Amino acid sequence: MLLIAGLGNPGQQYAGHRHNVGFMAADAISRRHSFAPWAKKFSALVAEGRIGGEKVLLIKPQTFMNLSGQAIGEAMRFYKIDVADLIVLYDELDLAPGKLRIKTGGGSGGHNGIKSIDAHCGKAYRRVRIGIGHPGDKARVTGHVLGDFAKADRDWLEPMLDALADNIAMLAEGDEAGFMNRVSLAVKGINAGTASGLAAQKSAEKPAKKQSHIRQARQAGPAAPLPESGPMAAMLKKLFGKKE
Repeated sequence: MLLIAGLGNPGQQYAGHRHNVGFMAADAISRRHSFAPWAKKFSALVAEGRIGGEKVLLIKPQTFMNLSGQAIGEAMRFYKIDVADLIVLYDELDLAPGKLRIKTGGGSGGHNGIKSIDAHCGKAYRRVRIGIGHPGDKARVTGHVLGDFAKADRDWLEPMLDALADNIAMLAEGDEAGFMNRVSLAVKGINAGTASGLAAQKSAEKPAKKQSHIRQARQAGPAAPLPESGPMAAMLKKLFGKKE
């Protein structure tokens, strides 16, 4: 059995926070693969299902982020799941919004949920880091992480979550590079479409280039008959074109 944990904080007031993108990813997987309804167990919400040929337990710890490892560790011991069969989905400040990276083991990067899992379960599990971007100022980090995604973030967030859920079987089978590539292409595609749309909009809004006075005169033609001969006639015919 594979255990996939999405990290976040319980409660409706936290549901839209950047810190809860792990919960959002777990919900997307559950919907996409028609998992059983969420049930309360192990101080968490759990749902069982299958991804490809693999039996999977989804878990959303309800202990608050800092104690995530307690619930995950309890589920692992109950089902006798090895740490190598644990995948954790969580937010990453040091990745640009929509970027996704996977690593096995390593440090917590200051993420309290990961610190807790490391302490309760060991470190040799796969970590799916979902970029939420850095606000640029250390003093603003808490407000950024514990703040709702902006409306503009929905342009990449929803396609990213859909692609993650659609392609999670690749990750379950160990194809980490293929999984990351599929998610990256989905996010790049929506970003490219948005950029193209903005460019087209700017082009449409750009005022039409004024024609030169000479071109306007050529199109309109002279109001009076052109002289038939002489230097003036030659000059006017060159400027306005030969009259048929």
